[in-house]
Amino acid sequence: MRLALFLLFTFSLTSPAQNNYPQNYFESPLEIPLILNGTFAELRSNHFHSGLDMKTQYREGLRVKAAAHGFVSRIKISHYGYGKALYITHPNGYTTVYAHLQKFAPKIESYIKKKQYEAESFEIELFPNADELLVAQGELVAYSGNTGGSQGPHLHFEIRNKLEHPLNPMLFGIDVKDTTKPFIKSIYAYALNDTSYVNHSNQKQKIRLIPSATGDFTTEKIKAYGAIGIGIETNDRQDLAANSNGVYQIQSFLNGSQNFEINFQSFSFDETNNINQLIDYEHYKTTKHRIQKLFNINNELSLYNPEFNDGKIIIKDSTDAIYKIRVVDFKNNDSWVTLNLEGSKPESLKMLTPKESPYFVYTNQTTNLKSGNIAVQIYPDTFYEDFFIDFEVKNDTLTLHDDIVPAKKNFNISFNIEKYNDSDKEKLYISRLVGNNNNYPVYTATRRKGDSLMASTKYLGVYALTSDTSNPRIFSPNFKNEQWISKYRFLKIKIDDSGSGISNYRATINGKWILMEYDYKKKTLTYDFNDNISSETKNNFKLIVTDNVGNSSTFESVFYRK
Repeated sequence: MRLALFLLFTFSLTSPAQNNYPQNYFESPLEIPLILNGTFAELRSNHFHSGLDMKTQYREGLRVKAAAHGFVSRIKISHYGYGKALYITHPNGYTTVYAHLQKFAPKIESYIKKKQYEAESFEIELFPNADELLVAQGELVAYSGNTGGSQGPHLHFEIRNKLEHPLNPMLFGIDVKDTTKPFIKSIYAYALNDTSYVNHSNQKQKIRLIPSATGDFTTEKIKAYGAIGIGIETNDRQDLAANSNGVYQIQSFLNGSQNFEINFQSFSFDETNNINQLIDYEHYKTTKHRIQKLFNINNELSLYNPEFNDGKIIIKDSTDAIYKIRVVDFKNNDSWVTLNLEGSKPESLKMLTPKESPYFVYTNQTTNLKSGNIAVQIYPDTFYEDFFIDFEVKNDTLTLHDDIVPAKKNFNISFNIEKYNDSDKEKLYISRLVGNNNNYPVYTATRRKGDSLMASTKYLGVYALTSDTSNPRIFSPNFKNEQWISKYRFLKIKIDDSGSGISNYRATINGKWILMEYDYKKKTLTYDFNDNISSETKNNFKLIVTDNVGNSSTFESVFYRK
């Protein structure tokens, strides 16, 4: 069987290209009815969702099956992100991804643990050879879980092409019952320059929606002039779940001609951060609601349909226009909004006075900002648009605008720490201050070169030089020193750090490294005694935990087992 699968895979890779989206090739990886709590490419914080989130009945440990024949091509285990993730490459060239897993099927689990013990690391990334871990369609490959950045038990499932671009699994026949139309929550109109107006204002306007008997919407008449754009807040629901999920397609039409389209079928991970220019980023940061802009300003997302223009609307004085929006889910259920636009150049205006500062960022130039011991370097093409930036330094705190302007890529912040003595320098890091009063420091990955601390970030906001002199905390919830624990399957230890955060840990029994899985959400390290590291009756357990500035704590205990 293994040889047959291997030959099938190698032969198929050299065969002529198949249909882009083969039907009935992949089956559902779960044995229960498919209900979603997340759809493909729906809007998430700083990224598009890259797969389907499949409900697992609010529990962990459901059987996860291979969606098709293939081989395990990648295994990645990390504290955050996908947690425990499995990648299976198939003879047709596609790869399926299964993430947030609780554990793997026995033959895969055995393979991984051997590699983890060799590397002495829980976090690991492996790329098995094509003939090492062959799997058949429907074969058990893992159990569903809640590992990594998951906020609750579910299975994250993806299908990727040869370029590692995720594709909507529904394109391959992964079916979900859905007869429910997308829901339109709100509509906004934007004046796109200083000479454009909506309802006698140069500011963004929320437009009142009027529902019709068919479930579609019209709006109150909108008086507009110049270049304007429309934004929409919308989501979709499937029949068997109340979750607010992402839609599949949005189109707009001006006087009967289509002028904009976005399709949520596929994207690349390199472009996923551009979600922050698709949405009204400032609105999201201040209200937590995502308005999708149905016009494009300097955004190179492949989700846009290039056959249509940038979605901007030009309204002339004393002319009328009809603008329609169609929102579609994968099953072609659609909702419509009709906007009646009246061209009217206002005599009196409500102007939005732009906030100016002594500092200005040009998107095509390098911007260097410096005051006191703090410097900021912004390279060309970091932001989408030119803007006045707030820059203020007080002591060891940097105020760098509000986090209401999205960045394409990282910029650099550096702090000079030469005024500190050598022992204090070792405990300093750069933090981003968050919370209602910017009073809670969050560690930003910090590197030191001589008397400079440097960080790279995509987020504007408040940053400060922060000291961490506290050691991590370690305590044992399920055993005490000198205790017999023969009936225990697992050894559990709680760890925490109130400063810069946990960086690494190392645990041994009788001097031998042991694999302890770290669940950062529960702040728990877990060792499985079935790993059989020690057969001794008396066992010396030792754990060293280190934070991000080098503070460390050591926990030692003796336990007994028969």
